[in-house]
Amino acid sequence: MTNELEHFIGGKRVAGTSGNRGEVFDPNTGTVRSRVPFASAEEVDAAVRGAAEAQREWASWNPQRRARVLMRFLELCNEEMDSLARLLASEHGKTVPDARGDVQRGLEVVEFAAGIPHLLKGEYSEGAGTGIDVYSMRQPLGVVAGITPFNFPAMIPLWKAAPAIACGNSFVLKPSERDPSVPLRLAELFVEAGLPPGVLNVVNGDRTAVDALLTHGEIEAVGFVGSSDIAEYIYSTAAAHGKRAQCFGGAKNHMIIMPDADLDQAVEALVGAGYGSAGERCMAVSVAVPVGRPTADALVEKLSERVRRLRIGTSFDESADFGPLVTEQAKRKVEDYIELGVQEGADLLVDGRGFRMPEHEDGFFLGPSLFDNVTPEMRIHREEIFGPVLSVVRAADYEEALRLPSEHEYGNGVAIFTRDGDSAREFAGRVNTGMVGINVPIPVPIAYHTFGGWKRSGFGDLNQHGPDSIRFYTKTKTVTSRWPSGRKEDASFTIPTMH
Repeated sequence: MTNELEHFIGGKRVAGTSGNRGEVFDPNTGTVRSRVPFASAEEVDAAVRGAAEAQREWASWNPQRRARVLMRFLELCNEEMDSLARLLASEHGKTVPDARGDVQRGLEVVEFAAGIPHLLKGEYSEGAGTGIDVYSMRQPLGVVAGITPFNFPAMIPLWKAAPAIACGNSFVLKPSERDPSVPLRLAELFVEAGLPPGVLNVVNGDRTAVDALLTHGEIEAVGFVGSSDIAEYIYSTAAAHGKRAQCFGGAKNHMIIMPDADLDQAVEALVGAGYGSAGERCMAVSVAVPVGRPTADALVEKLSERVRRLRIGTSFDESADFGPLVTEQAKRKVEDYIELGVQEGADLLVDGRGFRMPEHEDGFFLGPSLFDNVTPEMRIHREEIFGPVLSVVRAADYEEALRLPSEHEYGNGVAIFTRDGDSAREFAGRVNTGMVGINVPIPVPIAYHTFGGWKRSGFGDLNQHGPDSIRFYTKTKTVTSRWPSGRKEDASFTIPTMH
């Protein structure tokens, strides 16, 4: 029997009333496991108005009291880690161990946000002028919103929501309609942890719900992760309606392999970063760039053999390297890119098309694919494929390797594998991307640093989590204070100065 999902508004599950619904699939079997309601503009408005009312009380809580809710939420999530991971895997398709990592990386940002009493401390200048003190305060914005993607249904909602509510805001989340069950469960756990009803709401939906959030008068800020075209649309629309926005888009992450690199280490890094989660990661390495022909020939030989040994399995096979893609549509899109690469003249060394999982023939499975001799102008190099496809673009020298990620329209992440510290340091300083890994294939910063790409990978001035998230979700008020001594003073008609 198909499960009917709901929204989460005012601290409880609420049935959808618009009459519009979408289907949520089990990627392992290809069958519909549930239906999710799509919110109307009126339903979004009700959630936002409730959030605005709840925010006033929540903002009055002192930061330490708010932090205790986050700490209790961490306890509850750790108690439910296995069930959360299995629920996530059943809708997304990533393996259960990978799903645990999804949840854990989200909880690490909750741990960071639990330090909010320290993070909200302002600045103070005693005696800035005669008898004058100046200090600043960070105050919440009000109601803020997050629009999050299917590929990290726990991590990215928590990256958005945890700092926002820690700062004293209320939050309206519009998760992906492809795998909404984990965000709904996380919202329930927040309320169980002591979060007042209405501070965190989940409205499911499509573009109608998105546009309702972007144009709502009481939404002060919007965070988004998804494709670059939609990120640009959300950023420009939010800005046009006077809202703050941080929007993160697509990626084409390169890994440079220098001639002195440990090739065995590089190969293991490439298969893990390129094929993990079936390549459905914005930080996946999708382009290998060996420097020099001897390096390229040796790398491709080792890489081809290793890719052929990758093990595809169901989401619940913990020995599998990766599972199915999220939907049939996603699978077909990746297959179309593989065919495009062949037509463009790249050498398809490993072809993942036609893979069928025994006893799961209707699942959305695709084997790993590997291209060699890909050139920069090919679409399979220029565009994000978002599947288990790795392209080898050979570079004649270091300067050519450096130009490939630097000149690409995306600028999310890049990695270099080398034993030469001077080369690595020089590369990190010159490459035109937002995040750099040195002998680290997926350079996702830890929670107390900040995450964000450049160029068409990111729109907005501030990044996700870390100190930037506190700046994004608060507004600064600066107070100049003087306590008069009681003596009469004449009016001054010049601009105040400190002397």
